Amino acid sequence: MSAPHITRVGATKDQLGESPVWDHRAQLLYWIDSLAGLIRRWSPASSALEAFEVAAPIGSMALRKGAGAIAALRHGFGTYDFDTRQLTPGSSIGLDHPMVRLNDGKVDPYGRFVAGTMHGGRGKDEPPLGGLYRLNGPDAVELLETDLGVSNGPCFSPDGRTFYLADSARSIIWAYDYGQEGPLTNKRVFVDTTPFGSGPDGATVDADGCLWSVLVRVGAIAQFTPDGRLARKIELPVRHPTSACFGGPNLDVLYVTSISRSTHLADDSPEAGALFAIEGLGVTGLSAQLCTTG
Repeated sequence: MSAPHITRVGATKDQLGESPVWDHRAQLLYWIDSLAGLIRRWSPASSALEAFEVAAPIGSMALRKGAGAIAALRHGFGTYDFDTRQLTPGSSIGLDHPMVRLNDGKVDPYGRFVAGTMHGGRGKDEPPLGGLYRLNGPDAVELLETDLGVSNGPCFSPDGRTFYLADSARSIIWAYDYGQEGPLTNKRVFVDTTPFGSGPDGATVDADGCLWSVLVRVGAIAQFTPDGRLARKIELPVRHPTSACFGGPNLDVLYVTSISRSTHLADDSPEAGALFAIEGLGVTGLSAQLCTTG
């Protein structure tokens, strides 16, 4: 297997780059700077780069089926119109705690946005508040999971029947059975990332069902087979990568975001906070699901 080719994309420098999303309809890449409150949009064909201001912090985003984006804001969801550059607040998760905010999110196979929370500044014996929420409609928020310290990397198997969710605070990636109706079931440990020296962060699944999880504290991304075995680990040119998605015309480019200075992590290297493209992996990804409920 030949070594992949890693290049920096453009000259952006995010504080906390997150939530890359490939728009297969327009061949554009979106991602966010969570702490700066920015959604970025880049065209590989023209190299055109745009930035859209939203409320900070923004935990994650996904694209809507019609137009615009759905966003996980501090304590609820909102929609963003790229034409008018307007953010419209939507449903609340019903939890107004200064140290709890929505974090990573993805759209499920049925068009519903699913996002979890992070509970910062917890005491040693303080249980985490918040959890995992699913937006079933404009005013319909469902609590799917609780007891999550820092939720990250929600994603789905190619057939949509397995849901993956990381708790970075525990260094665990969980797997659940997932369906159109009903709660999450059959919770089990998919991977414990403690031996890698890092909690898991953002993640994506390729067309073969392998999960690609970013190891945020050790500058790497790991590919795990559907049964949880490590297939390969790729070192990245920054200390703190954050999330990943597949994109490009053939969905064979892995885009990775990173941190320059977040709440708890910092990297003073020249490429910290940059966006990277990894080519030559020999795998393809899946088209991003589009949100129909927000």
